[in-house]
Amino acid sequence: MKKDIILGGVGGQGILTIAATIGTAALMEGLQLKQAEVHGMSQRGGDVQSNLRLSSKPIASDLIPEGKADLIISVEPMESLRYMNMLNKESGWIISSMNPVKNISNYPDLEEVLAEIWKLPKNVTIDAENVAKEQGSVKAANIVILGAASPFLGLKVESLEAAIEQIFSKKGEEMVKLNLKAFRAGREYAEKRT
Repeated sequence: MKKDIILGGVGGQGILTIAATIGTAALMEGLQLKQAEVHGMSQRGGDVQSNLRLSSKPIASDLIPEGKADLIISVEPMESLRYMNMLNKESGWIISSMNPVKNISNYPDLEEVLAEIWKLPKNVTIDAENVAKEQGSVKAANIVILGAASPFLGLKVESLEAAIEQIFSKKGEEMVKLNLKAFRAGREYAEKRT
């Protein structure tokens, strides 16, 4: 098993929580893990990116070569475009929220951004904020995205759910339940569209 994943978004959207959840699940399954993170002006709405490499064999580098990513997971649609050159064009998937964070004055037209994503044969775009709100809190939008990406991660659902429980248990049982609901809603959405 080998998965090269790029996570992208804007500071405060929970990219690092997604990375921690995937990493925890991978370790539960006995996989090797390497991670490299880039925090732009994350506290001021800047871009945040993480390379996450999972494998059943030793991993030499924590950086993913251009054109080799199996998956781009983005909590902001324009951020997914930033890393498209990293995606394996034949087999790679892009999973993106449709909810923009307009943190720059010349943010492109959302329909144009989504049209670029939709040109790829393997994509899932989701209104993560609306789905999260339906589950109980818009703050769980990142976990909705994780759920939508979960069919393509090569990890067991049980491992991902156990990782969510472990990560959110410090915040109480209600937070665990909310994030499990958000994860399952995102996964169900993706499964219906692939």
